[in-house]
Amino acid sequence: MGTSTRWKGPNGDQWSSAARRLARWHEGSRNADQRLDEIAADHLQALHETLRADRSAFGLYDTACAAGERLAGALGSLAVEGAESADALVARLVSQVGGDGGTLADAAVRRAVAAAVRDVRDKHPELDDVMETGTARGGFAWDILCDLYQVFFADMVGEFLRSVVAEHVKLTVPVLIATDPEGRIADWVAEKVVDLVPNPCEESAEATDLEHAVDTAQSVVGDVQDPSAALPKIAELLVPRAVGKVLGLITEEITGEEGAAAA
Repeated sequence: MGTSTRWKGPNGDQWSSAARRLARWHEGSRNADQRLDEIAADHLQALHETLRADRSAFGLYDTACAAGERLAGALGSLAVEGAESADALVARLVSQVGGDGGTLADAAVRRAVAAAVRDVRDKHPELDDVMETGTARGGFAWDILCDLYQVFFADMVGEFLRSVVAEHVKLTVPVLIATDPEGRIADWVAEKVVDLVPNPCEESAEATDLEHAVDTAQSVVGDVQDPSAALPKIAELLVPRAVGKVLGLITEEITGEEGAAAA
């Protein structure tokens, strides 16, 4: 799936079933919100099953791992330098994390950066205050950065599925464009998978010492005196687990409360 040819979209019975259910969905109909949640669960399950069958599908796994490693590296500098505004923070992270690839997975990563900043600002209103007052130039608090790490991976999956759904809507049910089902599906997916992502701060806090925060951290952390100095490396070491969880490769199935009931 490169940039020179038009992507035909995912194939398979799971994807076709999810697409058919979306085509029959109408805002304002009975149980419309519940049905849209179920459709979102269908798309997430289809993605998980596709990747379990072929980890290389869509290039999503490799792209997510590479972006996660770049994000882990960026967290250290944000802990020291911060950013002067939300726009500057997004621009910086898109540059450092987003890469320059042209695939759907690459685009999902770049959109996930902006979505993650938005979600973290909603969770931490103090973030806007420190940026407005200029105190963020001294660096962001690690609880904010660890939350940013978590929501990035969740938003990446949501944004990837947003593109899949948006293409289907555009081609087959353009009447739905005004209702933005793809945006609502992306938000549902991100909300459901975010708690699967390990939090670097919690991983280190739950351990009796840093070298047990992750299995291989002892050789990395060594004699570091400041625990926060090890957090970027812990975040990097957690990337395979984070990606595996949100992509369904480390199995913890996510479904709608109603399962895959017929629409």
